[in-house]
Amino acid sequence: MKFNKTALFSALTLCASVVCAQPAPTPLPLAAPESQGFSAEGVKRIHAFFAQEVANNRMPGAVLAVTKNGKLVIYEAYGYRNKATNTPMTTDTIFQLASMTKVMTAVSAMTFYEEGKLPLTMPISNWFPQFKEQKLGKLGADGTFSTMANKTPISVQDLMRHTSGLTYGGRGATPIHKEYPAGSVVSAVQYDGKALLDKLAAAPLLYEPGTTWDYGFGLDVLGLLQEKMANKRLEEIMRERIWSKVGMKDTGFSMSAKDASRFAHPLAVDPLTNKPQSIQLLTIPIKYDCGGGCAYGTAGDYIRFGQMLLNGGSIDGKRVLGPQTVALMTADHLGTQIKNRVAVTEASRAEYGFGLSVAVRKYRGVSAINGNVGDYTWNGAYGTMYFADPKENMVVVMMAATPGDLRKQYRERVNALIYAALEK
Repeated sequence: MKFNKTALFSALTLCASVVCAQPAPTPLPLAAPESQGFSAEGVKRIHAFFAQEVANNRMPGAVLAVTKNGKLVIYEAYGYRNKATNTPMTTDTIFQLASMTKVMTAVSAMTFYEEGKLPLTMPISNWFPQFKEQKLGKLGADGTFSTMANKTPISVQDLMRHTSGLTYGGRGATPIHKEYPAGSVVSAVQYDGKALLDKLAAAPLLYEPGTTWDYGFGLDVLGLLQEKMANKRLEEIMRERIWSKVGMKDTGFSMSAKDASRFAHPLAVDPLTNKPQSIQLLTIPIKYDCGGGCAYGTAGDYIRFGQMLLNGGSIDGKRVLGPQTVALMTADHLGTQIKNRVAVTEASRAEYGFGLSVAVRKYRGVSAINGNVGDYTWNGAYGTMYFADPKENMVVVMMAATPGDLRKQYRERVNALIYAALEK
């Protein structure tokens, strides 16, 4: 590997003010940022931003990975993996990915689609009969709800684009929301896969399937559907169909005891609220491989995953999906007939459409987030973020253990820093 003087200089400069450690081997070939269109001044601003956030005790630390034209131009660890023990952040630190798991679950499902086994229009009741008689909820003016027959079955496509009506209970206060578990992680701690499916099928749908984008349990059900098709755990399916091909050796739903020391931990107190905070899955085991939010991984693994998708489904000569399938995934699947509530969940994604597990930009402008038409993204509730911009031929992954509302600020601020550093 060619030695990168620019990367070394920036790392040494950063280590003067932020605790650093020797980096792990790089996941993709390195290139000087300036050689791929980034300004030296812009890259310095990026490093200075993270150094300041760590110094101000707003985040314990982070790992940032950026590829441009297939080259790794930024791959830096900032601050601490665990501030309480003064353990420095390293690029091989393992993070809880939360909803960035969803993108991998959808990619895995699309490998079955390519085999002709998973038509997107197929009702999920073909695999899970308990959903055949599911009712549609109707909220009353008096704060109660009634149910009626649901005429539109939930399809596989509905699971992937969040139009199933299977809502997250923690994202609303209506009586219908109270019939659902709060979210993917909560469900995985409380239920095994069969119990969750029975729970969801017994709850009234918040919306008629195919009519409204609403964040919920679609990708968890999709993961369990794959398990039924393959008669294997989702972890095994993803390892065979994605992780082994992409080279994601540190990604999984269950981490061995020897890897526990590599987990990223949040600050004990949320800097915005001064209330205690934690990441539940660092200490509590899950009862099923929840495809909606329970995987772990490193920034290095995820940047390779993101690069694979940007490449059209392959990396280093190993193919996961065909380019036309990736194009289908990253196109808008809401159109004009489905009520678009993406910005309710991701406030900065105004006027984004939604593909199969990713938000997709339809316009330059409107959204407060910079980027180009066709960029696609999804983030994680514990502070991880991911976006790809095909026009810039760029992938960005930022991993941090920031489970509070600060994570929402970082999504916009890191995006601004990255685009501001581009010169051409």
